[in-house]
Amino acid sequence: MLQFGDFTLKSGRRSPYFFNFGKLTSGTALRTLAAGYRAVLEQADLIPNVVFGPAYKGIPLAVAVAMDWAAAGRAVGITYNRKEPKAHGEGGQLVGAALAGQRVALLDDVLTAGTALREAAQLIKAEGGVLQSVVITMDRRERVRPEPSAPSAVQALEDELGVPVRSLLRLEDVLAYLQSTGTGEPNADHGRWHDQLVNYQAEYCVRT
Repeated sequence: MLQFGDFTLKSGRRSPYFFNFGKLTSGTALRTLAAGYRAVLEQADLIPNVVFGPAYKGIPLAVAVAMDWAAAGRAVGITYNRKEPKAHGEGGQLVGAALAGQRVALLDDVLTAGTALREAAQLIKAEGGVLQSVVITMDRRERVRPEPSAPSAVQALEDELGVPVRSLLRLEDVLAYLQSTGTGEPNADHGRWHDQLVNYQAEYCVRT
């Protein structure tokens, strides 16, 4: 899922790395990722009543995380939104568990602009749900504005929504991975991508 190369992000920035959720092509891989989401929420004592997956990538995430909890003996509801409200059948924009009065964890892959997460948070609030947390796979640690004092996208979303935004991985974890093949021996390709990510970090990311 983690790729290195020359990628253009939604922001228009050119990035030497990219988290590609589309490469998650097996049940085994999705189950492993879901276990990571569950672990993050359990370790933070933020176990929800409902997991919400914003369309489209958040939907399989929410299903997988709820199933992982079910395998551990805990019942957690699943809700997701449609991109466009349905005008026939049961209608509406939401599918799944009722949100009123429920503690909700909002799940997605990578936070870039945060548009889908903000829209989902508004839907949860409108339905009477209590947004408790947001969990993403990768925190790229990118600033929301060019100036060095600007907050990261994650920090800005935390401030706006008033809930913790957690991630399974951060840019610093990718840099640490690239410093070694896992055996302690340096890898030439890893070193090249490491240097490019360090330059990207210096230009676009927060340092804490």
